[in-house]
Amino acid sequence: MNYVAVIPARGGSKGVPNKNIRLIDGKPLIAWSIEQALECEEIDRVIVSTDSEEIAQIAKQYDGEVPFMRPGYLAEDTTATEPVLIHAVEWLEQNENYSTDAVVLLQPTSPVRKTGRLSQGIQQFESEKADSLLSVCENHHFFWVNKEEPEALYNYKNRPRRQDIQPEDRWCRENGSIYITNKEVLLNNKNRLGGNISMFLMDEEESWEIDSLTDFKIVEIFLKELER
Repeated sequence: MNYVAVIPARGGSKGVPNKNIRLIDGKPLIAWSIEQALECEEIDRVIVSTDSEEIAQIAKQYDGEVPFMRPGYLAEDTTATEPVLIHAVEWLEQNENYSTDAVVLLQPTSPVRKTGRLSQGIQQFESEKADSLLSVCENHHFFWVNKEEPEALYNYKNRPRRQDIQPEDRWCRENGSIYITNKEVLLNNKNRLGGNISMFLMDEEESWEIDSLTDFKIVEIFLKELER
C-alpha cells in the first residue's frame, strides 16, 4: 500500500505560543514527528499542513514537504482535523496527480514514538485488514461520572485488583499519537475512524500529549530516554 503522512501544525497556538516549533530536547517539537515519519520505510511522503510561514520553513529544514499553505478557513481555533486531512489528500490529487491508499496522521504534540512504532502500526493495519487504526494505551484508573449523582464506571462493591483484570476487560485510552485511515473511508465518512477499526497499543510514556509548559518538561525526559 501507498501511505502519506500528514502532520497538521497550525500557527495560532494559544495555550503555549508557537508550541509546534518550541524547542524540546534541542529541536523544534514538530521535527520529532517529521523525522520519525521519514524513518518509516512504508511512508512514501511526509506532508506538513500549516498556515504559518515560520512553521513551513522549519518543517522544510527537517525535510518535511510543504507543497501548499493551509488556507485560513482551515486554521481557525474551531477547525477539526479531518477537513485538514481531506484538504491535503485532495490538493495532492488535484495539483500533483498524486494519490495515496491511506493517510497516516501524526500530531506533533505527541512526539514520543519508539523506534519502529510507525512501521509496527502500519503492519498491524495491513495484517488486520483494517479500514482505520488508532493508537491507544492501557488505562489503569477507576473512573466516575456525574458529580451530582456519582456513578462508578466499575463495580466499586467488588473492586478488582488491577493485576487481576483480564486483557479483554482492560480499558484503553486514545493517546492521539498515530492514526491510519484508508483514503476512501476518510473521504466518504469525513472521519479518521470508520469501517473495521484496529487499536494499536503503545506504552504509557509514548502517550503524553503536550498542551502545557509542564507537559514540555515531562515529555522532554522521555525524549532524552529515547535517544540513549
